[in-house]
Amino acid sequence: MSKHDVVVVGGGISGLTFAFEAARAGRSVLVLERAPQPGGCLSTHRMEGGYWFELGAHTCYNSYVGFTELIEGCGLRAEVQQRAKTHLRFLDGDRLVPGSNLGVLLRLFSWPEAAFSLPRMIGAKKDGKTVEEFYGRIVGKRNYAKVLGPMLSAVPSQSADAFPAGMLFKMRDTRRKDFPRSFTLRGGLQSMTDTLARQPGIEVAAGRTAVSLEASGSAWMVVTDDGERHEAAVVAVATPPSASSAVLGGAAPELAAQVSRVRDTVVETLAFAVRASKVKIPVSMFLVPRQDVFHSAVTRDSVPDPEWRSFAFHFKPGPSQDERVARVTRLLGLGKTDLEDLVEKRTVLPSPALGHERIVGEIDRLSAGRRLCVLGNWFAGLSIEDCVDRSRSEWARVAAAV
Repeated sequence: MSKHDVVVVGGGISGLTFAFEAARAGRSVLVLERAPQPGGCLSTHRMEGGYWFELGAHTCYNSYVGFTELIEGCGLRAEVQQRAKTHLRFLDGDRLVPGSNLGVLLRLFSWPEAAFSLPRMIGAKKDGKTVEEFYGRIVGKRNYAKVLGPMLSAVPSQSADAFPAGMLFKMRDTRRKDFPRSFTLRGGLQSMTDTLARQPGIEVAAGRTAVSLEASGSAWMVVTDDGERHEAAVVAVATPPSASSAVLGGAAPELAAQVSRVRDTVVETLAFAVRASKVKIPVSMFLVPRQDVFHSAVTRDSVPDPEWRSFAFHFKPGPSQDERVARVTRLLGLGKTDLEDLVEKRTVLPSPALGHERIVGEIDRLSAGRRLCVLGNWFAGLSIEDCVDRSRSEWARVAAAV
């Protein structure tokens, strides 16, 4: 049995932010991560020779104040790299729709419908509305279904229609003017979680799955799949809703019941590098299909390289690997052997729906006064900054108790 001040279940940006805050406050921290390495949705594949590409989150903004403070706290300020100008483009089957960014929206919208609907933007409120209800009313139902809906679903790599309208895009009042407006890190965003995992006071146990939580006097006991028991005064669970609910069920059944109300979904990512000379699609950021077996494709064109380009296709559940490879090679006009360093990643993502704020309120109520925290990318929003904010505020809540 191990003993630590804090045990964190889940080694993504949420769990590692919490671990970092605890460790720099002088606490000993154990992070249990079921994958072979920490990172979660910050997942960077690195090739021989130094070229890298993202399988998950791919950009940050200078409005991410908490995240920029983490960067500075870990000594990574010099690794910040401004992203080059890129383009959002639409796909209609295998055809690239002419135009990009606002221009392509203007091309695809039905303007008679938009002209009728856009005045509804005045005074429109997101409260109590889904993404589809709110934006469909503003641009028109057909414009939403054919253009805006696919674009909004490309952001979380799943259908965003039923999301609470207030969760998808958030205006942040503060920006770090000493950071680029849009940036990444020179070695990819996983450099952040790699560095957090190496901080003094943090021990990461990879390949270890937490299966249950037990009360142990005034402390907690986390049991892993190998039968090991890990005692701590504070436990933070930072995994997708279904996994969090399973861990919490034994010791905190009411809390687990609320967490289980948050749905999740699976995204299958197929990513690869290709010689730049072989790709005809112009420089892009997002490739948004109007209707296809994938939600979006994200390129690394924002960090240009003279020799390589790379693509991460975020697929809907269902297609086999062979079917996914066949889809991307046909779209890009490539052969299978042109896809170099082909990698796949299965990611479980939250799918919040109306009433989500009430669920979070109940989670917070049931957590109050307990040295037990629930973290993740499914509270106030889905962005990296939302993860960081939740973890920092939860550490502040329990810090005095340990």
